Amino acid sequence: MTSQAASAVKTQTNPEATTYKILFVISICHLLNDAIQSVVPAMFPILEKSLGLNFTQLGLIAFSLNMISSVMQPVVGQATDKRPLPYALPIGLASSMAGVLGLAFAPNFTLIILSVIFIGLGSAVFHPEGSRVAYMAAGTKRGLAQSIYQVGGNSGQALAPLITALVLVPFGQKGAAWFAIVAAVAVTLLVYIARWYSGRLETAKRALGGKKSAAVHSKPLSKAVKLALLFILLLIFARSWYISGVTNFYAFFAIEKYGFSIQQAQYLLFAFLVAGAIGTFFGGPLADRFGRKKVIAGSMLAAVPFSIAIPFLPPIAALLCLLLNGFILMTSFSVTVVYAQELVPGKIGLMSGLTVGLAFGMGAIGSVGLGYAADWAGLPEMITALGFLPLLGLIALLLPPDENVRQWNKAD
Repeated sequence: MTSQAASAVKTQTNPEATTYKILFVISICHLLNDAIQSVVPAMFPILEKSLGLNFTQLGLIAFSLNMISSVMQPVVGQATDKRPLPYALPIGLASSMAGVLGLAFAPNFTLIILSVIFIGLGSAVFHPEGSRVAYMAAGTKRGLAQSIYQVGGNSGQALAPLITALVLVPFGQKGAAWFAIVAAVAVTLLVYIARWYSGRLETAKRALGGKKSAAVHSKPLSKAVKLALLFILLLIFARSWYISGVTNFYAFFAIEKYGFSIQQAQYLLFAFLVAGAIGTFFGGPLADRFGRKKVIAGSMLAAVPFSIAIPFLPPIAALLCLLLNGFILMTSFSVTVVYAQELVPGKIGLMSGLTVGLAFGMGAIGSVGLGYAADWAGLPEMITALGFLPLLGLIALLLPPDENVRQWNKAD
């Protein structure tokens, strides 16, 4: 690629000024997208009673939702690295809208699976392209920009317990239909984002004299970069399995251990997810200041004492530990995305798809495995074993320092 082309692409994807308006709008869209997606696990207590599903079937529903998103996100990201598709964003949310309507009226397990596949497809399109928009609008504040984008998604996920308590418990399965309105709002906002996105591409194209502006990092990855990516993926594995276990099954544990109602258990889970959303926001700025590796390692390892203690604590102490654990563990969420993007510059969509998509995929596999473990060994035993997963955060100590990653980028 010529120096003129490189300069034009840099102007397109990393302008000096951070475009906060676009970051806030795409963050709101991320919130709406993930709120729709969160309807699925939020419905688990409802579906367990209305359709008589067991933990393994609930795990399979989560698997269908998350695995479709996981498999497709890197595919979408790689394709749009070569040919950006701004209007794929509203089209993806339209798929989610169809899925949530199907979910509201599905009379059996098979049609529920089909409905969540549509929601998963919408999420698969949204996440890598949404992350690209955040990268393009970031300027020099990549950690902050990714945190603004990701905090929207985690806030949407945090709404799941409230969705259960305030919408699904009173209205039942058909209450999910209300989220078609949420999807319509997201589609409208994403049309605005797509226009801005198209304008940025057109500006870069004119700067190149009408030539295509897509830049793909074609240099083969070194062994050091591949190893670092492997470590990042293993860390995502540990974090995602833990969060999947808490999100999908801790409410049942609280009902069994503390005698809580469905609503009370959901409020406990809501605290964990809200704390995680707050942690997501702070993780990016902390990484910009102190370094990506330090935040990733500190986040995983500092969560260990709380995750191990939670199953043995009374309700108030468990609530406090859930708050602390959610905050600490999720500070690394957006940072792992940025770290991977900087490891392989030029493949923003692919790296976003791998890191965010893999998080969903690992959660999907975890949902099935943990659901089976709960059926086989017992729910309390599964929750207790789950608390040791963050110990895999020791892998973060093997990541290359930030300085090494910057030197590799300069060498490219």
